[in-house]
Amino acid sequence: MNTSMKIRLTIDGHQVDATLNDSATARGFAALLPLTLNLSDFHQTERIADLPHRLSTTGAPEAAEAKAGDLAYYAPWGNLALYYRDGGSSDTGLIVLGHVTDGDTERLATAEKITIEAASGGEERDEPRERDEPHL
Repeated sequence: MNTSMKIRLTIDGHQVDATLNDSATARGFAALLPLTLNLSDFHQTERIADLPHRLSTTGAPEAAEAKAGDLAYYAPWGNLALYYRDGGSSDTGLIVLGHVTDGDTERLATAEKITIEAASGGEERDEPRERDEPHL
């Protein structure tokens, strides 16, 4: 069974939902929440931030090619990367932690500060769920 954790990003006062995967590195990141981080641009592709401490990469998957909306950990520098554009080639040490679920990545391009917290409800199975409000 694949388990994931729902998180909420607050970017310039706008809330964006995201999901962390079930890797040990993502679980280590989740243990740091809530976090408020200052962001800076890197290669006009991603916003990066220093974390309070390095995350364990034991058992981490192979390096991944980041896509727009990915939240990733760059192990060589020990920082968080939030991609607002596709990252190109895979980079040794880049571990994808999760993904923005609603596709709202444009705000990341200019964001200077982000707050990341666990969404209410905690861990859930990685399955679609019905919304509480009726569809009109």
